[in-house]
Amino acid sequence: MSTRTLEADLFGRETRFEYSDHWVGYALLGLRFVMAWVFLQAGIAKLLEPDWTAAGFLANAVPAGNPFGGLWVSLAGSPMVDMLVVWGQLLIGLTLLVGAFVRLAAFFGAFQMILFWAAHLEGGLMAGLPIGHGFFVSSHIVDAILLFGLGAIGAGRILGVDAWPEEQSFVRSNRWLRVFLG
Repeated sequence: MSTRTLEADLFGRETRFEYSDHWVGYALLGLRFVMAWVFLQAGIAKLLEPDWTAAGFLANAVPAGNPFGGLWVSLAGSPMVDMLVVWGQLLIGLTLLVGAFVRLAAFFGAFQMILFWAAHLEGGLMAGLPIGHGFFVSSHIVDAILLFGLGAIGAGRILGVDAWPEEQSFVRSNRWLRVFLG
């Protein structure tokens, strides 16, 4: 097992620590699979329920005092919203599972988690951004940060499809394509 040293400047402070390539690889692969399952399970459950719609949640379950309450109510009943939620979750889950376009999937997955988090707010900034069981942090924020990490690292290259296109000359000569891969 090899170890490496990570040196980074975080918030103006130099940080340095050693880590094991071996165990970090397993951890990242595990995180990618777990996040894939979270999205796949949610998308499949919605797809298999013939009458599923986000309308009931958007119109009735958003807490009073939510700073975006008017937006959520205006989206209730939109077939486009229902389609984006179901198919977004399925595609994000599948791409994370096979390790294809992981950075793109991580971005859209984190965006969806932030939207879900915002729908659970019970007040604004002056109220401390309260949610059902505390302040600010919920599982949606945790998922969004995990997805950010998977995308930042490029976890699709670990036993995933993204490793192959990144080695191709077309991608190497067009480095901007790596924004979507990884």
